[in-house]
This record gives sequence, structure tokens and C-alpha cells, in this order.
Amino acid sequence: MTFFAGNSLWYLIVQSDAMSKGVLLILLGLSIACWAVFIAKIFLVIAKKRQLAACLKEMQHVTSVEQFVALAAANKGNVAGYFLSKNLTYLKSLLAKSNGVFTQDSAAWDQFQNNLDQTVDNLIVQEESYVTLLSTSAGVSPLLGLFGTVWGLVHSFIRISEKQSADLATVAPGLSEALITTLAGLMVAIPAMVMYNVLMVQIKKVEYQLVELSDTTGSLVQQLVMK
Repeated sequence: MTFFAGNSLWYLIVQSDAMSKGVLLILLGLSIACWAVFIAKIFLVIAKKRQLAACLKEMQHVTSVEQFVALAAANKGNVAGYFLSKNLTYLKSLLAKSNGVFTQDSAAWDQFQNNLDQTVDNLIVQEESYVTLLSTSAGVSPLLGLFGTVWGLVHSFIRISEKQSADLATVAPGLSEALITTLAGLMVAIPAMVMYNVLMVQIKKVEYQLVELSDTTGSLVQQLVMK
């Protein structure tokens, strides 16, 4: 409490009006949400990158359908295992419908390829969930700061008209409100933009690995299942 009591920045916040405090509270909420999303997503994305890399490495040694199924079971609970299990289950249903006839020219093969692509797309959509909050915050926060700036300047001009004076004591409260909201907007927007770009780079790497997993799965199915 001693720190806040003697802190000039905190004093400016306390002296600001309800509208400026409201803007600051919104910006604080956006900042907390951005950091929560970033911390949660970055650890998940890094873990999924490792899982996919390990699975892709193991797939190089798969030489039979049994090993393929065992690999999917061994990775149960992670993104690679989900991808393999989902597509192997779909493959099993296709084989049952086609009485075991599964060639590259068949409709069943096209359906399997489409299912691979759809699974990749669905997983990428899941990875990008909540990330738009970061880009939205990066765009909205400076505008909220600008709103606070204009609000503070309007207050300054109102005080000037009321007191018929433009000395520092008259305009300082309004200017302080303007500057503190501008600063808060930038303090939210800049980290949010950096966090968004960092996450998107990592998600693109996951997307590349998923596409590689899809291609490898298709190649293995051609080698092990097709007649």
C-alpha cells in the first residue's frame, strides 16, 4: 500500500473520472485475457509439436497394419494419436462398405483422402481458437486509449471554459487522464501483437507437421492396405 500511495502513476489513475477508470478496467481485462490465452496456448502448441515430431519419426518404421494400429494406440491421448485413430476408424468403415476393395482409383480412396484433409482442417481450427482475441486486443486497445485521450482533452477544455483560465492547474487533470489511457492502450496492444505473431508462427509449424502426418498416413495406407 505504501508503494501505491506514493506512486504518481497510481495517483493519476485514482484522480481520473469514472469514464477513464472504466476504459482502464476494460484494458486491464483485455491484458489479463491476452496473457492467459498466450501462456495456455504456447505450452499446448509446443507440446503438440513434440508429439507430432515423435509420431512422424516412429511412422518411418511402420511396416504392417498391426504396427500402424499399435502406433495409434501408443499415442492415444495426444494430437497425433487422435489423428491416426480417427482416420484408421474411418478407413475401417470404408473397407467394410467396399468389401475390402480399396484401390487408388476407387471412390473409397477419394473419401479417405478427403477425411484426412478434413481432420487436418479441424485440428488447425482448434489450434487457432481464442488466438483471435490477441489480434482483436491489439487492434482495439489503441482505439480505447484514443477514446480516453479525447475524453481527457474534452475535460480539459470544459475546465478551461468553466474557469476562464488555461493555466496548468486547470488543464493538468484532463491531460493526465488522456495520457494515462493512451499509455494503457499501448501497454496492452504491443504485447498482444507480439504474442499473436509468436503463436501464429508456432501454429503454422503444427499445421505443417499435420499436413506431413496426413501425407505419411496416406502413403502408408497405399503400401499396406491397397490392392
